[in-house]
Amino acid sequence: MRKSFTKYALAFSLGALASSPALAAERVEVYKSPTCGCCSLWVDHLKQNGFEVVTRDVADPGAYRSRFGVPADLGSCHTARVGGYTVEGHVPAQEIRRLLAERPRAAGLAVPAMPMGSPGMEGPRRDPYRVLLFDSQGRYRTWARY
Repeated sequence: MRKSFTKYALAFSLGALASSPALAAERVEVYKSPTCGCCSLWVDHLKQNGFEVVTRDVADPGAYRSRFGVPADLGSCHTARVGGYTVEGHVPAQEIRRLLAERPRAAGLAVPAMPMGSPGMEGPRRDPYRVLLFDSQGRYRTWARY
């Protein structure tokens, strides 16, 4: 009897753990153009860093930037949602993990434009860029520098 109880208690505990917000936040939903190669490479970067990624190929990724409140001057080529936050552009996976761990009062993170050397934009050079934390009022500040 005790062995059976332990088995069910363990199954219940694992089920509760799997549905916890911390783990649910690991799923990233990405809105991107179906023909964008750098967006696909960024998705690969997230997967390689342990995220579960669902991609949504859409005709107008800009509509999702507006829908999720990304300031116009922070736009890039794809928009994602994770853990209640918006992630715009080629944000490194480690910064998304930090965002989810620290849970700041913000709307999300952005890497404006498409800087060379950012995840998904690897190439012969690495340009310096900033990861910006933005709020629902359109204000933003530097979260990280690369």
